[in-house]
Amino acid sequence: MPEVIFNGPAGRLEGRYQPGKEKNAPIAIVLHPHPQFGGTMNNQIVYQLFYMFQQRGFTTLRFNFRSIGRSQGDFDHGAGELSDAAAALDWVQSLHPDSKSCWVAGYSFGAWIGMQLLMRRPEIEGFFSIAPQPNTYDFSFLAPCPSSGLIIHGDADKVAPEKDVNGLVEKLKLQKGILITQKTMQGANHFFTGKVDELMEECEDYLDRRLAGELVPETAAKRLR
Repeated sequence: MPEVIFNGPAGRLEGRYQPGKEKNAPIAIVLHPHPQFGGTMNNQIVYQLFYMFQQRGFTTLRFNFRSIGRSQGDFDHGAGELSDAAAALDWVQSLHPDSKSCWVAGYSFGAWIGMQLLMRRPEIEGFFSIAPQPNTYDFSFLAPCPSSGLIIHGDADKVAPEKDVNGLVEKLKLQKGILITQKTMQGANHFFTGKVDELMEECEDYLDRRLAGELVPETAAKRLR
């Protein structure tokens, strides 16, 4: 997969990019965990998500947030990282103007950034939020959440306790016009130690079903290609 450098709001950003074969292939952006706690685009789960989308014909990008690897800038507690994610999506869209739809997948800190990006970009029609941390980060901006997606987490997660994630999901499930799918993995911690294969099976199953027109409200099903 090609290494790429593109312009972000605080300098250059480093990524890995794989264009889809079809001119109008959907776009997927994958966002990594917390930059100050070892998160990079080479995280195993981030890589596996990238590969999942790539295998299904998406134009796919994962990248390092500012301050990580060859990406320039300083850690910005989420605000700058959200700008990085928006710049990344802009960059891919500039290369693929015929792509109409987009997905975002984020893990841990990346899940928080991904959900904020979702609120700002109406072309994002699906999301993966893996081990989100509503106990640490404010998710109240999801009012309302504009797209259907998967929230997946472990019941042994000490970083993002199950009860907090359940509270977030219950709020989102009250909203009309979207369908939130929740998967709670038994025995999985925040890092999905020994459970990454199981995690990816759940994610792949969800994506395949969405691409087949399932797991969305009936009103939204007709919008899927």
